[in-house]
Amino acid sequence: MKQKEAHNTKSRGVVVVTGASAGLGRTIAREFAKEGYDLALLARGKEGLKGAKREVEEMGRRAVYFQVDVADAQAVEEAAAKTEEQLGEITIWVNNAMNSVFSPVKEMEPADYKRVTEVTYLGQVYGTLSALKRMLPRDRGSIILVGSALAYRGIPLQSAYCGSKHAIEGFFDSLRAELIHDKSKVKVTMVQLPAMNTTQFGFVKTRLPNKPKPMGKIYQPEVAARAIVFAAHNNRREIFVGYPTVQAIVGDKIAPGLGDYVLAKGGIKGQQTDVPEDPNRKHNLWEPIPGDHGAHGTFGDQSTNFSPELWVSMNRNKLLAGALAIGGLVLGRMLANKDD
Repeated sequence: MKQKEAHNTKSRGVVVVTGASAGLGRTIAREFAKEGYDLALLARGKEGLKGAKREVEEMGRRAVYFQVDVADAQAVEEAAAKTEEQLGEITIWVNNAMNSVFSPVKEMEPADYKRVTEVTYLGQVYGTLSALKRMLPRDRGSIILVGSALAYRGIPLQSAYCGSKHAIEGFFDSLRAELIHDKSKVKVTMVQLPAMNTTQFGFVKTRLPNKPKPMGKIYQPEVAARAIVFAAHNNRREIFVGYPTVQAIVGDKIAPGLGDYVLAKGGIKGQQTDVPEDPNRKHNLWEPIPGDHGAHGTFGDQSTNFSPELWVSMNRNKLLAGALAIGGLVLGRMLANKDD
């Protein structure tokens, strides 16, 4: 009965999520469904897409999915057109799809860099172009670029991923300036993420002797998904998720050379568990790994589901208003006491 009632509830809009079959993308889809949005789900893995669609529908919202490699600009554009045919006007576009290779630079191959760049960087460019094609004539809509602390601070063993995230930051800067110049009401925000407990660490291609893991403090993907939903509703330039993200970005601005030495000392071991990796295990660089893998990785017991820093950022206007109100009361009382 509740599900039927939810289906009858008017949709708040249509959200496109790339990389929606697993990990953070899967969680983003759930969070927007909770908020009353219908979803278009883009990814390569069919089983994961079916699972994501089922979850959205169980929450009472409509969903469609498209098997799309975001490195294919034409496929992304066709998915955008079909989304509007089947669900209606695209309200929000979330560029989330990514890929990576864990490997020292000296062992990387040109094809590794090309593929990671096409998916992680160009995939966001292609998605943004398809979103702009529809949003600019309407003069409304919100585009979210999913970034990382690594968009500012590169780390060892992930040079292709870090380079791609740096490229997204540059693309974002250019686009935002142009939208402001044109006085467009289309919003674009970049959400910078910390290490997260997602499926990527069991998916990505790796040349490391031990299984890869997130470095530093680990957050559940729900933390990032809540930040992305918030970003879609608020015209923020950037949102930093988690204190480690703030620390990495600000620290790199102040003392990048020191960061080089700190990461040289702890960045290699800090991204590996003590469990040997199977050198022949499947990876998703070129093809999706079959199956429905859900949203979470294997580091749940080491992960947190709350970020005080993000909470403060999301509630800063309320906190400021409260502080001003308290300040006004204190000042008023001081003046009253002075008059007495």
